[in-house]
Amino acid sequence: MRYQKGHREETRRHIIDVAGRRFRQDGIAAAGVAGLMADAGLTNGAFYTHFESKEDLVRQTLDTMRANAGGATVQAIRDGAPPEIWLRRYLSPSHRDNPGGGCVAAALSAEIARHPEETRDAFRAACEEFVEQIADSLPAGAPAVRRATAQALYGLMIGTLQLARVIGPGNESDAILENGVRAGLLMISG
Repeated sequence: MRYQKGHREETRRHIIDVAGRRFRQDGIAAAGVAGLMADAGLTNGAFYTHFESKEDLVRQTLDTMRANAGGATVQAIRDGAPPEIWLRRYLSPSHRDNPGGGCVAAALSAEIARHPEETRDAFRAACEEFVEQIADSLPAGAPAVRRATAQALYGLMIGTLQLARVIGPGNESDAILENGVRAGLLMISG
């Protein structure tokens, strides 16, 4: 049976999209190839037509998510929104409650740290791009100071979101998010 031109690439992109959601939602280790392929509506055998291994899929998924980064926080930064706006978008209850569609770093940092260097490099590239976007959006300071602040701020954002997710929806978690926004604004104002 013949497929239309571009079918193979479309199928690969679909697998990567499914993997991106599942990795962020359930973790990389918990998302097995069989389950990912079932979620994609494909057989296990089709997996190896597109990827050498699960680690290859992880790297390609990280690269694709980096290239397509355009969540609410990134968009607010690109639109020139003040830091409080994009901090509140990142540290929001909806982001806390939707890890499958949210920040890769908040969902996978601890797990990626145990992966091979090539995979960590793909992850690092995405983080560096986001840090640069944050640094470029900061209102004042020399470039090196803005970059240092952006690195610390991104760490605060990731950690705050992770802690809020551990606590789960509710007043305590909402307070953690709000306190993260306040701490972030203090970091920015110096």
